[in-house]
Amino acid sequence: MQTTDAQLMDKIVSLCKRRGFVFQASEIYGGIGNTYDYGPLGVELLRRVKDAWWNKVVVQRSDVVGLDSAIIQHPKTWETSGHVGGFSDPMVDCKKCKGRFRADKLEDARCPERPSKHPGECGGELTEPRAFNLMFKTHVGPLESTASVAYLRPETAQGIFLNFLNVLNSSRLKPPFGIAQIGKSFRNEITPGNFVFRTREFEQAEMEYFVPPAENERWFEYWRKERLQWYLDLGLSPERLRLRDHERAELAHYSTGTSDIEYEYPFGWGELEGIACRTDFDLRRHSEASGVDLSYFDPETKERYRPYVIEPAGGINRMALTFLIDAYEEQPLAEDVRTVLHLHPEIAPITVAVFPLVKKEGMPEKALEIEAELRRARLATFYDEKAAIGRRYRRQDEVGTPFCVTVDGDTLKDDVVTLRRRDSMEQERVRTGELLGRLRESIGSWKRGA
Repeated sequence: MQTTDAQLMDKIVSLCKRRGFVFQASEIYGGIGNTYDYGPLGVELLRRVKDAWWNKVVVQRSDVVGLDSAIIQHPKTWETSGHVGGFSDPMVDCKKCKGRFRADKLEDARCPERPSKHPGECGGELTEPRAFNLMFKTHVGPLESTASVAYLRPETAQGIFLNFLNVLNSSRLKPPFGIAQIGKSFRNEITPGNFVFRTREFEQAEMEYFVPPAENERWFEYWRKERLQWYLDLGLSPERLRLRDHERAELAHYSTGTSDIEYEYPFGWGELEGIACRTDFDLRRHSEASGVDLSYFDPETKERYRPYVIEPAGGINRMALTFLIDAYEEQPLAEDVRTVLHLHPEIAPITVAVFPLVKKEGMPEKALEIEAELRRARLATFYDEKAAIGRRYRRQDEVGTPFCVTVDGDTLKDDVVTLRRRDSMEQERVRTGELLGRLRESIGSWKRGA
């Protein structure tokens, strides 16, 4: 069913609130701009996206370990990294509507008084651009003074660089190796928007992969392909994904190359994840500022060097939104239109829903027994006995549940249930003793549309 881009975003936002994915934060007090809470299904989606990322980047590899660094680090961290002096966007104000906008993104912004117009096209005069630092400032301790100033981290990467030696010495690793973490970051964006695409508080998944300088280009190319394949494996449409290499003018002064994995959103192409060559810039800067030698001595070659760094980094919230947008479909059927989220079973908030056909004759008790067994097997389950079975299927399709299991009268006689698949709507009879194995096999071999 054809849906315009604007309609699609409206439908995604409506679905997220109606079904418990995303709520407006502080809604009972009128909300707070571009700040969101994640409901029962949303928090499960985020958790599964994080688990899928962690499993691929850390658990399945012998050369990557994890870290969880503090949100508030020593303020010299951000002075040394350049965030205090250079982490800013150009900002302009409209003298008429008092709106504030990024000067380099005016084509993406809208006048709050006349949404059909861009800033400056509504008759209001724009101020000259001025730098706006994106870090949130706070104070540590009982007194507010310049000596107590601290910052909420704008990225998780610096905590990794500060712990380079700690991890190196405690884990007995040698380059090439990576340190990964997932955690909250905070950026005081001038114009956040497009739902949860850009917010001031978000979760980042970052990995710093430390390599011998001579191997920089090889590992950069490796992680470009590796990270793109992860999105494809989780079902994102290949025609809506692309790798875009940054032009030289876009690169940070210390970078030898950066590529963005971009997705074609309803509002245009946007960055989903970045893969950057950071050279030895961060380790060198922190070595100079702290007086601690952040280098590696190779006992085999007798060489000491500061590793170069390849950094894949993306926002978990943005990933989740992308999976929702890409999975959304309205399918015209003979009797109605089916709304379905074709989410990969690995990231779907609910993996399997269990229903009794009717609320009598022992079917609810048997269905609850099966649901409990599947839950003990660490599958995300949901039990529902209200409304007609067709309507219950539709409710699960709308939130992306890949499988439904129905207990009927025959189940009590021959111990066989009906297993329904979301994407194809095909149904098969499966013995309860074989159900868990069949589900795991289907999850492992899932392909979109099958």
